[in-house]
Amino acid sequence: MSRAMIEIGSCNVDLELRPIEPAWIIEGNPVSRSHILSTSSDGTSSTIIWSCTEGRFNWYYDFDETIMILEGSIVLESDGLPPKRYGVGDVIFFRDGAHAKWHVEGHVKKIAFCRKTNPAVIGFMVRVVNKLKRMLLSPGERRPASLMGAG
Repeated sequence: MSRAMIEIGSCNVDLELRPIEPAWIIEGNPVSRSHILSTSSDGTSSTIIWSCTEGRFNWYYDFDETIMILEGSIVLESDGLPPKRYGVGDVIFFRDGAHAKWHVEGHVKKIAFCRKTNPAVIGFMVRVVNKLKRMLLSPGERRPASLMGAG
């Protein structure tokens, strides 16, 4: 199946009900909804819009997730870190394996960039192959733009 090289999405989409694992809920009746905006060709990365109503709950991450809060605010607590409030424009990175206690204050909406992690040796091999490809390009040949450095 052929996919467009550039996909356009919107943060203003209808979100589908995505209940929080009931055993994770600490307090209240938080209702979460989400919509997948995009997924990478290899299925390891996705961009998601997610919203949730007031409540407190645990969240256990089984992938890397970077979020930016679009609306509302939350108080996050994590092992070894005191509770801290985050709001519109704040960006937070959760590593695969992280655990956080969320307290949604009224309502929150976020955009999430999620990536399933691979074993470190596979990541190293991918970086080596990419480096070799860059080294083997002919002088003047078009190189792809990179925001992540030469690595």
